[in-house]
Amino acid sequence: MHFSLLDRTLALSSTRVLTLKHVSSAEEYLGDHFPSFPVLPGVMTLECMVQAARLWARTHAGPLSTQRVVLGEVRALKYGALVRPGSTLRVEVSPSLATDGTSIDCKGRALLVEPADAGWALSEHAPEDQLATLPVAASGRFTMRAVRAN
Repeated sequence: MHFSLLDRTLALSSTRVLTLKHVSSAEEYLGDHFPSFPVLPGVMTLECMVQAARLWARTHAGPLSTQRVVLGEVRALKYGALVRPGSTLRVEVSPSLATDGTSIDCKGRALLVEPADAGWALSEHAPEDQLATLPVAASGRFTMRAVRAN
Protein backbone atom coordinates (compact mmCIF):
# COMPACT_ATOMS: atom_id res chain seq x y z
CA MET A 1 0.00 0.00 0.00
CA HIS A 2 1.29 3.45 -0.90
CA PHE A 3 0.09 6.65 0.68
CA SER A 4 1.49 10.14 0.76
CA LEU A 5 1.29 12.27 3.86
CA LEU A 6 2.91 15.24 2.15
CA ASP A 7 0.62 17.86 0.69
CA ARG A 8 3.07 20.16 -1.07
CA THR A 9 6.71 20.41 -2.05
CA LEU A 10 8.15 23.90 -1.65
CA ALA A 11 11.77 23.21 -2.59
CA LEU A 12 13.82 20.34 -3.94
CA SER A 13 17.54 20.82 -4.52
CA SER A 14 20.73 18.80 -4.29
CA THR A 15 21.08 19.76 -0.61
CA ARG A 16 17.55 19.79 0.79
CA VAL A 17 13.89 19.08 0.35
CA LEU A 18 11.18 21.22 1.95
CA THR A 19 7.59 19.99 2.14
CA LEU A 20 4.32 20.75 3.91
CA LYS A 21 1.88 18.47 5.69
CA HIS A 22 -1.48 19.97 6.62
CA VAL A 23 -3.10 18.11 9.51
CA SER A 24 -6.85 17.76 9.09
CA SER A 25 -9.32 16.45 11.66
CA ALA A 26 -10.64 14.20 8.86
CA GLU A 27 -7.51 12.02 8.99
CA GLU A 28 -8.72 8.63 10.15
CA TYR A 29 -5.93 7.77 12.59
CA LEU A 30 -6.57 10.91 14.66
CA GLY A 31 -9.84 9.40 15.91
CA ASP A 32 -7.86 6.83 17.88
CA HIS A 33 -4.93 9.04 18.87
CA PHE A 34 -6.55 10.31 21.11
CA PRO A 35 -10.38 10.39 20.98
CA SER A 36 -10.81 13.43 23.24
CA PHE A 37 -7.49 15.14 22.37
CA PRO A 38 -6.45 14.29 18.79
CA VAL A 39 -2.74 14.65 18.00
CA LEU A 40 -0.67 13.48 15.06
CA PRO A 41 1.18 10.30 16.11
CA GLY A 42 4.93 10.82 16.35
CA VAL A 43 5.58 7.98 13.93
CA MET A 44 3.55 9.85 11.29
CA THR A 45 5.79 12.88 11.76
CA LEU A 46 8.81 10.63 11.18
CA GLU A 47 7.05 9.18 8.12
CA CYS A 48 6.68 12.72 6.72
CA MET A 49 10.46 13.14 6.96
CA VAL A 50 11.02 9.71 5.37
CA GLN A 51 8.68 10.55 2.49
CA ALA A 52 10.48 13.86 1.93
CA ALA A 53 13.83 12.01 1.83
CA ARG A 54 12.36 9.49 -0.63
CA LEU A 55 11.26 12.37 -2.85
CA TRP A 56 14.83 13.72 -2.81
CA ALA A 57 16.24 10.27 -3.57
CA ARG A 58 14.26 9.97 -6.82
CA THR A 59 16.14 12.87 -8.36
CA HIS A 60 19.43 13.29 -6.47
CA ALA A 61 20.60 9.91 -5.13
CA GLY A 62 22.69 8.74 -8.07
CA PRO A 63 22.61 4.92 -8.19
CA LEU A 64 19.84 4.80 -5.57
CA SER A 65 17.51 7.03 -7.60
CA THR A 66 16.13 4.05 -9.53
CA GLN A 67 15.70 1.84 -6.48
CA ARG A 68 13.04 1.76 -3.81
CA VAL A 69 14.50 3.30 -0.66
CA VAL A 70 13.18 2.68 2.83
CA LEU A 71 13.99 3.77 6.35
CA GLY A 72 17.07 1.91 7.52
CA GLU A 73 18.01 3.49 10.83
CA VAL A 74 16.87 6.30 13.12
CA ARG A 75 19.33 8.12 15.38
CA ALA A 76 18.78 10.83 17.94
CA LEU A 77 15.14 11.45 17.10
CA LYS A 78 13.48 13.90 19.46
CA TYR A 79 9.81 14.81 19.66
CA GLY A 80 8.67 18.18 20.93
CA ALA A 81 5.41 20.04 20.29
CA LEU A 82 2.12 18.18 19.90
CA VAL A 83 0.63 18.51 16.41
CA ARG A 84 -3.12 19.09 16.49
CA PRO A 85 -5.67 19.22 13.64
CA GLY A 86 -5.61 22.60 11.90
CA SER A 87 -1.83 22.89 12.15
CA THR A 88 0.75 22.41 9.43
CA LEU A 89 4.12 20.71 9.55
CA ARG A 90 6.99 22.36 7.72
CA VAL A 91 9.19 19.34 6.99
CA GLU A 92 12.77 20.01 5.96
CA VAL A 93 15.27 17.25 5.26
CA SER A 94 18.93 17.69 4.37
CA PRO A 95 20.02 14.41 2.77
CA SER A 96 23.39 13.37 1.46
CA LEU A 97 24.48 10.24 -0.33
CA ALA A 98 26.80 8.13 1.83
CA THR A 99 30.35 7.80 0.55
CA ASP A 100 29.80 4.15 -0.37
CA GLY A 101 26.69 5.09 -2.40
CA THR A 102 24.47 2.49 -0.73
CA SER A 103 22.57 4.71 1.67
CA ILE A 104 21.38 8.25 2.27
CA ASP A 105 22.19 10.04 5.51
CA CYS A 106 19.52 12.54 6.49
CA LYS A 107 19.05 15.30 8.99
CA GLY A 108 15.43 16.31 9.37
CA ARG A 109 13.12 18.54 11.30
CA ALA A 110 9.41 19.13 11.36
CA LEU A 111 8.36 22.57 12.56
CA LEU A 112 4.86 23.20 13.86
CA VAL A 113 3.11 26.02 12.01
CA GLU A 114 -0.09 27.25 13.62
CA PRO A 115 -2.69 29.03 11.45
CA ALA A 116 -1.60 32.44 12.78
CA ASP A 117 1.95 31.85 11.50
CA ALA A 118 0.95 30.40 8.14
CA GLY A 119 1.49 33.56 6.12
CA TRP A 120 5.26 33.71 6.44
CA ALA A 121 6.16 30.22 7.72
CA LEU A 122 4.81 28.36 4.70
CA SER A 123 7.10 30.18 2.30
CA GLU A 124 10.19 28.53 0.85
CA HIS A 125 12.16 31.68 1.71
CA ALA A 126 11.06 32.13 5.32
CA PRO A 127 13.91 33.71 7.31
CA GLU A 128 15.82 31.20 9.46
CA ASP A 129 15.73 33.52 12.48
CA GLN A 130 11.93 33.58 12.30
CA LEU A 131 11.77 29.81 11.76
CA ALA A 132 13.77 29.40 14.96
CA THR A 133 10.76 30.76 16.84
CA LEU A 134 8.50 27.92 15.67
CA PRO A 135 8.03 24.90 17.94
CA VAL A 136 9.84 21.75 16.83
CA ALA A 137 7.48 18.79 16.47
CA ALA A 138 10.35 16.37 15.69
CA SER A 139 14.00 16.47 14.71
CA GLY A 140 16.79 14.01 14.27
CA ARG A 141 18.98 11.97 11.99
CA PHE A 142 18.05 8.90 10.00
CA THR A 143 19.35 6.72 7.19
CA MET A 144 17.56 5.57 4.06
CA ARG A 145 18.69 2.47 2.19
CA ALA A 146 17.64 0.44 -0.83
CA VAL A 147 15.25 -2.45 -0.27
CA ARG A 148 17.26 -5.64 0.03
CA ALA A 149 16.10 -8.69 -1.90
CA ASN A 150 16.45 -11.92 0.09
